[in-house]
Amino acid sequence: MNKSELIDAIAAGSKLTKADSGKALDAAIDAISKSLKKGDSVTLVGFGTFSVGKRAARTGRNPRTNQSIQIKAKKVAKFKAGATLAATVNK
Repeated sequence: MNKSELIDAIAAGSKLTKADSGKALDAAIDAISKSLKKGDSVTLVGFGTFSVGKRAARTGRNPRTNQSIQIKAKKVAKFKAGATLAATVNK
């Protein structure tokens, strides 16, 4: 499912127009992104938790030249599925 298909599904399930559903989805994604940027986590009970993790600097290898390269430390977005979502997927 891509974004436009998700907007269609939201519109069908909520009786909103596709335009309003798109705005609602964009607002939700924007709010989650801003919260993660601040370092906070976002918990949607039954669905899951979005959080920020830290990946340490490490040495990698360029597969084309077989040369060692330094990969910088960075923050990464993480998602942990909630119990209800995990149960739904495993049915």
